[in-house]
Amino acid sequence: MTLRKNQTHPVRIEFHNGQARGVCIAGSFNDWHPSAMPMLHMSHDRWVKELALPPGRYEYLLVVDGVWVCDPSAPEQVPNPHGGHNSVLIVTS
Repeated sequence: MTLRKNQTHPVRIEFHNGQARGVCIAGSFNDWHPSAMPMLHMSHDRWVKELALPPGRYEYLLVVDGVWVCDPSAPEQVPNPHGGHNSVLIVTS
């Protein structure tokens, strides 16, 4: 079976914060819309989102109660044009 370039792969992002009331993911995969991908509140401090993305390199931030923050569990961060940093997500085939 050959792999198509537009085939998606499951990606799970987890965030731990017991004080957050709402967490969303905004990034290059959703045109940086801060409310387009809300994370699910799974327990007192655990937030989870399952994504299906084609292979590639994506930049993103978490929007925690309206504040844009890097994902502390992301293995890589890069400078963004706003003077901060973005988290990096790499999806492999």
